[in-house]
Amino acid sequence: MSPTNGYADWEVTQLIANALGLNWNYSHPSEIMDEIAALTPTFANVSYKLLDEVGSVQWPCNEENPEGTPIMHIDHFVRGKGQFVLTEYVPTDERIGARFPLILTTGRILSQYNVGAQTRRTENVLWHEEDVLEIHPHDAEQRGVKDGDWVKIQSRAGETALHALVTDRVAPGVVYTTFHHPLTQANVITTDFSDWATNCPEYKVTAVQVSPSNGPTRYQEEYDEFTRQSRRIAEAAE
Repeated sequence: MSPTNGYADWEVTQLIANALGLNWNYSHPSEIMDEIAALTPTFANVSYKLLDEVGSVQWPCNEENPEGTPIMHIDHFVRGKGQFVLTEYVPTDERIGARFPLILTTGRILSQYNVGAQTRRTENVLWHEEDVLEIHPHDAEQRGVKDGDWVKIQSRAGETALHALVTDRVAPGVVYTTFHHPLTQANVITTDFSDWATNCPEYKVTAVQVSPSNGPTRYQEEYDEFTRQSRRIAEAAE
């Protein structure tokens, strides 16, 4: 349940959708599951009724496997062998220049998973307690940046601030950060470009400038305060 006026999470999502003009009219989350099952062949047999009877099930759950598939691949791959297709290389429209001379690329680190919704709740935070900006010693020296300094990363899309990690693990002209912690706001600075075939956002190629900073951006401070207040409300509701 959500602490917001007693609404469940799915009800809050529906209120937001209706405010956007989508006219959703679900009366129970089981109806949402039925819609997913109708549209997704591998979930075709999943329903709240089945889950109440047998507990959790693992997909594929369909006519061939009415109670799910505890082990997905036994005698063969369930969807057949992978199909590889050659596609034409289409270069990015993002360009470096005098204003934004560095390329920012983002990625993951072993101890955290994606946005850390699960792994940040574990002792993994002892290994990776914050996202940092990795920058080559040459680029750091040119900007007067020392290891551990706050730096502002600015792109055509926005800006954020992180602690710098001066390292030759990255090439000159390239800076790198992970995106496991919400306060990092890495996607604030990535562009709206996406892959032509999959529409995957272009997180790996963003032209940026890096400069010394006195601390987090105002947006990060406001986000941090909002997070603290939300956490207090949730704890009070418990």
